[in-house]
Amino acid sequence: MMRLQKYLSAAGLCSRRKGETYILTGRVAVNGTVVSQLGVQVDPDKDEVRFDGKPLQLNEKNIYIALHKPVGVVSSCDHPDKKLVINLVDVGARIFPVGRLDQDSEGLLLLTNDGALHHRLAHPKFGHEKEYLVTATGPMSDRALQQMRTGVLLDGKRTQPAEVKRVAANRFRIILKEGRNRQIRRMVNQVGAKVKRLIRVRVAHIRLGDLMPGQWRYLTKHEKERLPEG
Repeated sequence: MMRLQKYLSAAGLCSRRKGETYILTGRVAVNGTVVSQLGVQVDPDKDEVRFDGKPLQLNEKNIYIALHKPVGVVSSCDHPDKKLVINLVDVGARIFPVGRLDQDSEGLLLLTNDGALHHRLAHPKFGHEKEYLVTATGPMSDRALQQMRTGVLLDGKRTQPAEVKRVAANRFRIILKEGRNRQIRRMVNQVGAKVKRLIRVRVAHIRLGDLMPGQWRYLTKHEKERLPEG
C-alpha cells in the first residue's frame, strides 16, 4: 500500500506536494470514487487511480532530463493559457519539473518522473546548490554585490549568505542554497538595481552546458549515479 499522493508522483503526474493539491481539489478518483482528503492509501496492484478521468499507471523506468527553459515558458504541469515546459519534451511518459524557474528567467531545469528525487533536489532543507549568471540593466557596485553575499531582507527575513562573483561591470554569478520566490530578482532590486537577464547554469552537479533555449538531453550515466538517494 502507498499514499495516494505518492502514487501520483510515482506515476509521473507531478510532485507529491502538487499531488496533495490535486487530491484536495477533487481531481483524483480511486476505483470510481473521487477522493478529496489526504491520508488515503491505494494498492498499486489492485486499485484504479484516475486523474481528471484519465487512468494513471506507475512508471516502470525513471526518466531524468536536463532542459534549457526559454524565457516565457512556465515551470508547471498545469497552467491554463501558458506555454508549459513539459510540452517542450516528448518522451512518451509523464514527467514534471524539479523545482521552478520563473517565467521571465531561463536556463537549466530538470524534469523527471521520479517523485522522490523531486523532493530531495527541490526542497531547501537539503541545501543543494543552484548557480545563476545574472546580467543587470546597469553597472553593479562592489557594495551591492557584498550586500547580496551577506544577505538582504526579503519579507522581513534575511536571505542566506551566498557566493557572488563579478564577471563584468553589470554581470555576476551567484550560488544559492535556498529558493525563495523570485529571490535573485528581488535581491537585486533590494540593492538598487534591476535584472536584465537571468540564466540558471547549474543545479547541484548538473550543468546547463551548451544546450540552447528549448533544447534538452537525458542525464548522463555519471550524472544519474551522483543523484541524491533516499
